[in-house]
Amino acid sequence: MADYIVKTLEHEERFTLCLSGGSTPKALHELLAQDPFLSKIPWQKLHIFWGDERFVPYADDRNNARMAFDTLLSHVPIPAAQIHVMQTENIGPAESAKAYETLLQQYFQGKAYSFDLVLLGMGDDAHTLSLFPGEQVIAEKTKLADSLWLASQNMYRVTLTAPIVNWAAEVAFLVTGTTKTTALKNVWLGPKDVT
Repeated sequence: MADYIVKTLEHEERFTLCLSGGSTPKALHELLAQDPFLSKIPWQKLHIFWGDERFVPYADDRNNARMAFDTLLSHVPIPAAQIHVMQTENIGPAESAKAYETLLQQYFQGKAYSFDLVLLGMGDDAHTLSLFPGEQVIAEKTKLADSLWLASQNMYRVTLTAPIVNWAAEVAFLVTGTTKTTALKNVWLGPKDVT
């Protein structure tokens, strides 16, 4: 990842990185915040986005942005103006999704692709981002971000949609844990179902 960032910045002025939420990326964040990566990556040229967010206040332990700041962003020299958090306070979930979509449209207008790199994880049920099995947002074709009520977690979530992620230059999945074995096997070997 560090080599890819450095190589991209040889011919680009900025590197756009989309972080995943959940618990899996914590170890990666902590690794990146230490040498040799701390010194190798030109952090001041990175622009940070999120793939999804639990619609809870920043102070809530479940907030993806808080986890990223605690484990990475508070430890590397990225200018605050280049960190684009999904808003979860003083705004509704639909308004938050619309505001993020507007930001993305302005940010990537006229570009050949969206993010330089999107980091994704996978849940035990094979969801990525907040694109959960059976939820209507999976089929979204035009919006770049959307919100949804997730009854199983009793909360709203804001998420990027497939169109903006599929428009990225590179997408990488980080999947760990034995509880995801069956889901990962089904993704690789099971019947193709993209609906």
